[in-house]
Amino acid sequence: MKQIITSIIKNIKTMRRGNSLAEFAVTTAVMATLSATAAPMLSKLSEGGKAEKTFEHIDKIIKQAGIFYQEQAEREGRGRFPGQYKFNHSIGGIDGSGNYENEDASSQGLMEARDRSYAHHDAILRDLGLSHEDGWRYFNQENRNNEWYSVFGEADHNLENVNHNGANMGYNHQGMEEWLPLFGHEALHSPYQDGLYAYTVVAGGGSGDDVYPPVIYVVDIENAVHYNNDLTP
Repeated sequence: MKQIITSIIKNIKTMRRGNSLAEFAVTTAVMATLSATAAPMLSKLSEGGKAEKTFEHIDKIIKQAGIFYQEQAEREGRGRFPGQYKFNHSIGGIDGSGNYENEDASSQGLMEARDRSYAHHDAILRDLGLSHEDGWRYFNQENRNNEWYSVFGEADHNLENVNHNGANMGYNHQGMEEWLPLFGHEALHSPYQDGLYAYTVVAGGGSGDDVYPPVIYVVDIENAVHYNNDLTP
């Protein structure tokens, strides 16, 4: 590529000293070919930059979620993620069923809690394409398996309960109030036109030696299958 550009510059300088129209035409043709070849490469680099940026943002969200969890464990006696009422309350759940809680710590209650948590995990994995061939691949896809919530709520696109293009997206007021201070009250915005950061939390459950922690998943709804991360404390 460098040699081609050097050759073009040399030809242009030569033309200034009186080279023929034919040589000018050849140089113009080479420049046109170079432009046509470079355009797709530049476009690919641009898309790659967006992917890198959104992964960086998702990792930051996950990192701050982990810090918040540990702080709440020290303050409240049990860790939880932003927006959670308690560690054993979910954020999201199987689509159409809404949030759930696993507060019953009896033997029967623990069995039922684990069943709910497993079902929630399965719904998430289907959306991420890990247990289903399709998954959630575009922002306003309607056939999702899990209910997701906007990380930054109103601060993300100044809309409540929906994302900026009208796709159903839950809004958690407590979540927004607890996420924003972790980022200096500046919401992270996806580099994609249709992107937005959403999250869900599988509720923990049990008590004493039988306790198990919640799990958080974060995605960019531009393509949740491609852009996601999770954290188990």
